[in-house]
Amino acid sequence: MDARTEMLKLIRNRRDGFSLQQPFYIDPDFYKLDMELIWYRDWLFVGHNCEIARPGSFFTVQVGDYPVVVVRGRDGEIRAFHNSCRHRGSRVCNTERGTSARLVCPYHQWTYDLDGKLVFARQMAENFDKADFGLKPVACENVGGYIFICLAKEPADFAPFRAMMEPYFAPHNLVDAKVAHESTIIEKGNWKLVWENNRECYHCAANHPALCKTFPEAPTVTGVNGAESDPEMLEHWAKCEAAGLPSRFRIDDAGQYRATRAPLLRDAVSYTATGRRAVGKNLSDRVSTDRIGTLMLYHYPTTWNHILGDHAVTFRVLPISPTETAVTTKWLVHKDAIEGVDYDLQNLIHVWTETNDEDRRIVEENAFGIRSPAYEPGPYSELHEGGVIQFVDWYAGFMEPRLSEGERPVLRSVA
Repeated sequence: MDARTEMLKLIRNRRDGFSLQQPFYIDPDFYKLDMELIWYRDWLFVGHNCEIARPGSFFTVQVGDYPVVVVRGRDGEIRAFHNSCRHRGSRVCNTERGTSARLVCPYHQWTYDLDGKLVFARQMAENFDKADFGLKPVACENVGGYIFICLAKEPADFAPFRAMMEPYFAPHNLVDAKVAHESTIIEKGNWKLVWENNRECYHCAANHPALCKTFPEAPTVTGVNGAESDPEMLEHWAKCEAAGLPSRFRIDDAGQYRATRAPLLRDAVSYTATGRRAVGKNLSDRVSTDRIGTLMLYHYPTTWNHILGDHAVTFRVLPISPTETAVTTKWLVHKDAIEGVDYDLQNLIHVWTETNDEDRRIVEENAFGIRSPAYEPGPYSELHEGGVIQFVDWYAGFMEPRLSEGERPVLRSVA
């Protein structure tokens, strides 16, 4: 049985409310199908507008086999290209980020303008037409200070996500923020294990002492388990919306993305050891209310986020192999905030640096145990792991029709 057929069979026969079968977490062929059918076909968060604020500034990202460069043009537009020279395929930009008037391949100096057009190719034949060899474009959209790309030849419509996300993020003005700190950790576990761990706080009390000083463990917080009937959530939404901050839980029909605003514990206003502000200057001049809690955005498969009054913490998930995942965290502050004056960097990053490392250990222990021949799917807690159930349901619901695209029709005998 080939991997496609096996995966489809396991998805169709999976037990609702239980974890997935072992191959979904460790099998190289299942991983290739994940890449082909999700990562190479859907919109992926890759970075922020503020990271490439000036014309010529760029950053690079690796999505599976695809190196991509994201660059701001002289016209201010943000574009993405396959980071592969049209001469012999060398990477054009081989650093994580930089600024350049043009993109020059270091191999033979083929030179591309910021809009991807080839402008210089040394000593080529007389009939060589530069117009035929520009960088290949990658679909690119930006909304609310976030940049998304899609590697598919025919990307899904981005408009529904834009329509949902934009009102929530507009007041926070992340376009005018800056990255105060960035870290990437490699978790030795499948990307779905990283997401499953993120989607519940069943484990928080025993594993995240710093985070639990400010972040509620209540299963209603992320909106999946009955938030709309939780009096504390309803009160918080009403207070924030009265201040002009969209807050109520919203989710798309497919369950791929959602946003909601949740209160922090007691009098906490930020993710710090004390719950007090980490940054003296507000993240946005448009938000004056202090106790707004955290705006949470989830977009499968690449990002979850916490946007507070004084700073934002954003997360990007990128698979490296069947059993390795890169998690990149960025702390954003107001562009005019000054380290050592408006914020202490260690105080700013402490809670999520600790939490990320704790989650890394959890994911790796989970992955270690799943490799055992004795592993079999276990039941999720309906009370505490509704978010995990929702993620696994989304994954199965996304994969089944895509796996079925190559399925042979069943021939039925005519009576």
